[in-house]
Amino acid sequence: MTAGSRTSRADLAVVIPTFNERDRLDALLEGVFSAVDKHRINAQVIVVDDNSADGTGERAEQWAAGGRVRVVHRKAKLGLGSAVMEGFAVADSDVVGVMDADLSHPPDLLPLLYATLVGSELDVVVASRYIPGAGTRQWPVGRRVLSRIACWLARPVTPVRDATSGFFLVRRRCLRNFRTAVTGFKIGLEVLVRARPRRVAEVGYVFVGRSSGESKLTIREGFGYLGQLVALYLAVMSQAGERPGHHIVQHVEATASAVARGVQI
Repeated sequence: MTAGSRTSRADLAVVIPTFNERDRLDALLEGVFSAVDKHRINAQVIVVDDNSADGTGERAEQWAAGGRVRVVHRKAKLGLGSAVMEGFAVADSDVVGVMDADLSHPPDLLPLLYATLVGSELDVVVASRYIPGAGTRQWPVGRRVLSRIACWLARPVTPVRDATSGFFLVRRRCLRNFRTAVTGFKIGLEVLVRARPRRVAEVGYVFVGRSSGESKLTIREGFGYLGQLVALYLAVMSQAGERPGHHIVQHVEATASAVARGVQI
């Protein structure tokens, strides 16, 4: 059986929300499958397209003919958070993840994220820009400052340094009772708080800003994030129990024992 014709249940399902990302889709999917195949991870990609006008959905359907991509078509731009939830709902794997379609999240990191999650019996693994050894490139100073402030504001509700990361993996079992009304950018933060994971890790990487296209961050999203934080502060105040355990993985070498128990890397 070839890599392109796998039909067995996936080890990992990666949800990729899209809106006018046709020019980057081929490179992204090629990168994802190259990375996971190299480490023998049976992965499925779920493209959730918000009625892109540039043919993103149609191009994704061409990939779907190979059997490893599934496409969810939505009638309008309904928000990243709701797109992720729709992707999770159709995934067929014990581990699900999210990454951006604009090539700012490196597909080569997926095997390490998966191995760290599985090998260390974690609930959530976050790809982090803000731990030692990580960072950002080709990102305007203003955006970096806003991102840092947003993460700092989230510290009362989660120990994760990069709580606004849009690149993470989570075990499906943690999502059984997960509910959120958030439709905007920061669905990962909702998972970290409302799903109540007990064991969380951050794996460092270098985020690279968009090389083309326009950022989808708006002032409306910013105000929405502030409202989201208020709701999460109240949610945490009503929760009983300890905060989740938190571990930082700075380098590939730091996960050698976990990887040996998980997947070959």
